[in-house]
Amino acid sequence: MSHLTHLRTFLDAYRLKSFSKAAERLGITQPAASMHIQALETLVGKPLFIRRARGVTATEAADELARSVGPFLDGLEMKLASYRTGSSLGGTIHIAGPSDFICSRIATEVTPLLNESFRIRFHTGNRDRIYSLLNESTADLAITASMPDEHSLGFARLLTERFLLVLSPEMAAQLGKRPTADRLSRIPLIAYDEDLPLVRTVWTSMFQVAPTLQAALTIPDLRIIENLVTSGHGWTVLPDYLCADALATGRLVSITSREKAPTNDLYLAWNKMYLRNPRIVYVRDYILGLFENEV
Repeated sequence: MSHLTHLRTFLDAYRLKSFSKAAERLGITQPAASMHIQALETLVGKPLFIRRARGVTATEAADELARSVGPFLDGLEMKLASYRTGSSLGGTIHIAGPSDFICSRIATEVTPLLNESFRIRFHTGNRDRIYSLLNESTADLAITASMPDEHSLGFARLLTERFLLVLSPEMAAQLGKRPTADRLSRIPLIAYDEDLPLVRTVWTSMFQVAPTLQAALTIPDLRIIENLVTSGHGWTVLPDYLCADALATGRLVSITSREKAPTNDLYLAWNKMYLRNPRIVYVRDYILGLFENEV
């Protein structure tokens, strides 16, 4: 049996944290997967996994082996897959991510893929749902605002979002030239949820103290929040990519300096094992190309 086969079984088990899931993905039996791992453990002279009641835990030797061989084996399989498929692509691709980002930056941009026989299925949700869809293989690609797990996922930065405190020009005039925390707290706050995740970050950056605010209105959709704030119903904090048009046309005003605004990176993530599928690699590279000039 080729050591390449053993290494592929090892990488799948390492990334899935399970011999049975690796065997299922590879189309082999669990005893066969265990034999592959045992053969590698004999070869390297060290245990690679600690067997648990549910799944396995990688040892330091496994971490080192995965870092050493993973990129080369993934690249080899991706190359071989491209030869098998030739120029025939197309098919259904599932993409998970935040609804506002998909609406603002992704949905329209990927429509040219429809002319190449691709079918795109978007899935939206919060952080936990996005990672769940990716880890359960429901989603082929995922857009996330948090750093993915490098052990099981491949990823690349799409852009750096900046968080801006925005409100209508009329409400901005009420704050004067030097907005204070006291003046701002008198204007209704419209937020994503009660925890005020974006608001908390910007408020602390501006006033060097954590906010003790309560939102006047909460709704888990940044696009609706933007419409409400543009209409003069309150203030909020939005990522710059979402409110860029409203700022450019003067429908919104930001009292946050873009240069000093708190930032966060957005990533495109994929399961490393999907590199065997050239269709997914093609769409991944297409999306990354859309953001190659982003800063």
